Amino acid sequence: MRCLVAAVMLACAVAVSPARAQPAPASPVSSIRVTGDAKVTARPDRVQIDIGVSTRAAQSQEAAEQNARQVDAVLAAVRKATGAAVLKTISYTLNPTYQYHPQGEEPTITGYSALNVVQVTLDDLARIGTVIDSATQAGANHVQGIQFTLRDQDAVRAEALRQAATRARAEADVLAAALGLKVVRVLSVEENSPRVVPVRAYMGAARAMATAAAPTPVEAGTLDVTADVMLTVEVSPTAR
Repeated sequence: MRCLVAAVMLACAVAVSPARAQPAPASPVSSIRVTGDAKVTARPDRVQIDIGVSTRAAQSQEAAEQNARQVDAVLAAVRKATGAAVLKTISYTLNPTYQYHPQGEEPTITGYSALNVVQVTLDDLARIGTVIDSATQAGANHVQGIQFTLRDQDAVRAEALRQAATRARAEADVLAAALGLKVVRVLSVEENSPRVVPVRAYMGAARAMATAAAPTPVEAGTLDVTADVMLTVEVSPTAR
């Protein structure tokens, strides 16, 4: 009898206990995703010139020694012409040269070639032609490329991002208004790192330029910095 009473009391307690509140399902958020892009044009204030010295000789050691002497003379001439340029070797190769035979025989080594390429970083763009001519007159026989860039890219990158974000928000406002909606808040922002598109100028063989009476003319032009911003915003019906 006691067990029966206890079971009845337990059942009553369960029956009268309040039910746990269930969380209400979250209402879906209406959103719009737009993309804004921007391009900022700037004038470069730094140049990188890749100047090379190529030598050939019957023996590898002779080719390397000739190359070293010639490179030393080129570096001295560049330092004299600029003073403040930063010089850095970016590649060096020493390879055999071959003579190939039409009947399929093994190629014959005819000598060795050495190539040393030095990158000259210069902030005085007015001296580009002087640097090239001084280097070629001292023995450089390759100018492999000229690349214009910026000393301080952060400010231009920030401006490109700002313009891209502003355009993305303007696109969201226009699109929402066209649909009878209004922008409530920004849900997410994604950006691609701003890209600096360098200006490249390629030069041919350098020896011909060394004979020019006037400094070799090189025009810097302009470079572009681009940015993309993807914006997701919450929207709601416009109050009437």
